[in-house]
Amino acid sequence: MPTPLSLPPIRALTMGDLMPCANLAEDRGWAREEHKWSLLLTAGTGYGITDPEDPEGKRLAAACVTTPYGSRLTAIGMLLVAQRHARKGLGRRLMSHVLHKADHAPLMLYATPYGQPLYRQLGFTDVGAVEKLSGHLRPPVAATHVTTRAATAGDLPAIIRLDTEVSGVDRTPMLARLPAFADRLRVSEEGTVLTGYAAAWPTPETDVVGPLIAHDTETAKALITSLAKPSRPLRLHIDSRHQELLDWGREHGLDSGALTTTMVHGLPDLPGDWKRRFTPLSLATG
Repeated sequence: MPTPLSLPPIRALTMGDLMPCANLAEDRGWAREEHKWSLLLTAGTGYGITDPEDPEGKRLAAACVTTPYGSRLTAIGMLLVAQRHARKGLGRRLMSHVLHKADHAPLMLYATPYGQPLYRQLGFTDVGAVEKLSGHLRPPVAATHVTTRAATAGDLPAIIRLDTEVSGVDRTPMLARLPAFADRLRVSEEGTVLTGYAAAWPTPETDVVGPLIAHDTETAKALITSLAKPSRPLRLHIDSRHQELLDWGREHGLDSGALTTTMVHGLPDLPGDWKRRFTPLSLATG
């Protein structure tokens, strides 16, 4: 079997690597999620190692993606190593490459228990967690005072302003792609003031809610309810500090799943206001 020293060099991924990335995810038992890979490879920078056992050079031995938000934060996601090349140091090699490219810029990621030891060895620290909820949402019986509506193109500047205020970073390049990426994008408002927004985007099995930014928990509940479809299950990754929203989701048909650890490198915590930041866009992008 080849060793890391015999592997090809790390290279930038392109949209031509979309299917190899999806194949690599499937190899590790993850959903293919080609729709998400398309966003990641256009809004961020992918790094990969070509599989030396593939004579055509189309298969990947390992990959990951970084999504920069200006100079204040870069998200790392989708670190994957093919089963046949596991335990050869490829994950460490890719992460070391990302750290070198970052040149001391702040980084964040969501870590599974499997990846946490490596990230901690590389200097990442735990700052929180997100909890997965999934299933068919039962619509609440009680009425809410919060009203929501479908977002329009004219809402995008206000969405970006609110998102920048709450997340603490400028995510304009990613948010500009959100209307095309998401199936549904909704906003809440009081008078003429935008108080929240949320998107639902598709995977083959479920609709993922994210990002979800809201003035308070009641607004978050209203936005989630407005995005739910009876025919499609939902998946959310909710900041574990939002216990009221987690309890509400479980009371209305969603099942608890795994906890994923929020980790940072080069800063003490995530910037922004966690009290209004309920879910990331995805675990790959923050």
